[in-house]
Amino acid sequence: MTPAAQQDVLDWLLAGDPAIRWQALRDLAVAPAAEVRAERNRVATEGWGSRLLSLQGSDGQWAGGTYWPAVDDDPVNQPWTATTYSLLLLRDFGLVPDSPQARRAVSLVRESSRWEEGNQPFFEGEVEPCINGMATALGSYFGQHVDSVVQRLAGDQLPDGGWNCEAERGSLRSSFHSTICVLEGLLEYEQATGGTPASRAARERAEEYLLERKLMWRKSTGSLISEGWLRFSYPTRWFYDVLRGLDYFRATGAAPDQRLTDAVELVRTKQQPDGTWLLENTHPGKVHFELEDGDGSPSRWNTLRALRVLHWFDGA
Repeated sequence: MTPAAQQDVLDWLLAGDPAIRWQALRDLAVAPAAEVRAERNRVATEGWGSRLLSLQGSDGQWAGGTYWPAVDDDPVNQPWTATTYSLLLLRDFGLVPDSPQARRAVSLVRESSRWEEGNQPFFEGEVEPCINGMATALGSYFGQHVDSVVQRLAGDQLPDGGWNCEAERGSLRSSFHSTICVLEGLLEYEQATGGTPASRAARERAEEYLLERKLMWRKSTGSLISEGWLRFSYPTRWFYDVLRGLDYFRATGAAPDQRLTDAVELVRTKQQPDGTWLLENTHPGKVHFELEDGDGSPSRWNTLRALRVLHWFDGA
């Protein structure tokens, strides 16, 4: 891309919601910290962040439930409107954790939200590692104690290095979907607290699980594991795809491992002539409101994440 085309894409990102703008300023424009902070503060009072905060009920929940809404009237698709996925969006948006709006929202969740699986308080987690990875990420980001959840995750790691929500039903093989949810949680925990020897070791083993497969190939045969992982989505929900895997490794701050090269080259091939990336694989289900124009259209979220992955990989 020419410098002018790059500037056009950046300007397009900066014309988006505050949740996009502050991250584009930080990760792509390398703007002064004060400018980034001022833009990030707007997430609580403008746009998607403010709108989502306003949908929290007086019971502390979104849609009346912790992982599932109180009313689930779609027999086919998983709904995304309950408390867990609403908080995950607020984390993605970059809602400032110590803002009054965040403190109020998280306090209500801590006091009122309990998992449907066993009635445990939200920040104590439940039994499935993918969900516990989400709880760990959210607790760590919003300043809540999740040590017991992290301890459980370290104990639930499978021999091959990852996790699988089907392990309690006998699965001994890890799932990329479950593993990426746990990795994001352990990384958030480590960045917030420094982690523990057990949590750091678990994260390193799980990273190696993904790297041995170059984020998408079978270790045994070298064949592609899933065509679906080549199509980029946002929000990612509990699903893995190659861009999500790469953005995790970028977020670690470590130097890029060369085993990521195949995945990075895939990202390059998906850039459109105008410099954007498309939304390709929306996960169906009830939502509070749409964030993008739909599959096949330019996606600010995918463009932001793809560009910062490439900046990280190429800059190293």
